[in-house]
Amino acid sequence: MTGELWVEQLEGALAALGEILAAGGNRLAIVVVGGATMNLLGIIRRSTSDIDVIARAHRDETGALRIVPPEPFPPELSQAIRTVARDLGLADEWMNAVVGAQWALGLPPDMTEDITWRNYGGGLDVGLVGRRTLIALKLFAAADGAPGSVHAQDLVALQPTPAELASAVEWVLTQDEAPEWTSLVEEVCKHVERSCS
Repeated sequence: MTGELWVEQLEGALAALGEILAAGGNRLAIVVVGGATMNLLGIIRRSTSDIDVIARAHRDETGALRIVPPEPFPPELSQAIRTVARDLGLADEWMNAVVGAQWALGLPPDMTEDITWRNYGGGLDVGLVGRRTLIALKLFAAADGAPGSVHAQDLVALQPTPAELASAVEWVLTQDEAPEWTSLVEEVCKHVERSCS
């Protein structure tokens, strides 16, 4: 089982997943974040260990796009994920919804309007969150992790403008009430500003 997914493996696994869903007469939509999204959008080129699903999506009766928490995955999606893992030799959790816990604390603002959609294999619509959402989530993860983490590296790769960083800070500061949280966020911002100057 491989724990590293490069963009070629990501594309292949998503296509296989969509083909399995389509063969069963299904068409599902998910929204993904993290390193997989950054690879698929061409922002970075590095391996990632998984595809982080932050939401599922569907059209309501008016045709408007609605996102909902990702878990539980529909049975047909869970089965297709297991099949792709087996067929392609991927880790069992190559696609997971751990990041869906973010719903309890609140999603970055305007996330629904910050999504690019791609179809894979006919049966899988994948929403890739955009810059605003990626910057906010990567800043949160970098402040919550170790200095120099992959999240901080990804944030630097995004090359956020001062305005984008300030907007992300506003949301990230709402995510933790610990007394030291503000200073941790500020430390990451200084690192990013130094690295991007």
